[in-house]
Amino acid sequence: MAVSPRSDEEIQEDVLAELKWDPRVRINEIGVIVTDGIVTLTGWVDSLPQKIAAEEAASRVRGVKAIVNDIEVRLPGFAERTDIDLAKAVLDALKWEADIPTGKLEVKVDHGWVTLKGMVEHNYQRQSAEDAVKKIAGVKGVTNIITVKPQLVPTDLKQQIEKALVRNAEIDAQRITVEMQDGKVILRGTVRSYAEKLAAEDTAWLAPGVTEVENHIVVSPLP
Repeated sequence: MAVSPRSDEEIQEDVLAELKWDPRVRINEIGVIVTDGIVTLTGWVDSLPQKIAAEEAASRVRGVKAIVNDIEVRLPGFAERTDIDLAKAVLDALKWEADIPTGKLEVKVDHGWVTLKGMVEHNYQRQSAEDAVKKIAGVKGVTNIITVKPQLVPTDLKQQIEKALVRNAEIDAQRITVEMQDGKVILRGTVRSYAEKLAAEDTAWLAPGVTEVENHIVVSPLP
């Protein structure tokens, strides 16, 4: 039985309901605009984790094809920190939480916005660094331009990724194809939700030797 496409109004209503349902989000401060299944989040919150939680909530809604997160982080006066103070906190977090050897990364802080640059051995370190910084009080946003050092790509990497997609309960792997170009993975196909699209990308990033993932998966109602 085919699933009827959802209207933008239906998606908007469900995104608002999901935002209200998530205790980490203050719905009164966030606006939702939906155009052709693309959700734009507007408004402001008083911490970066709240902004991230709002995007995660929207990604769970059926019919969402993509998310533009334009929510602004406005810190209350007591939470404001100097860039020097934040830089020290970021360096400490990278040292103790992200498991990245000292000297591997460069940190820049500009009015509360943190930019991470450098090279690591594995993608999990790249993501771990970003996650550690996002949790720091006073951080308004993170730009992660850390690169993953190219490694020897296993000859059966394509098959490894395909098997990992099949194992993931959140993904309908039969509708996804995997292409390889050296260390770059290209994902194509159709999935039922934006969350499923992100789950496929996360799975690809876990593979050894992957330096880049291009996610061309389309979100569309499926039969």
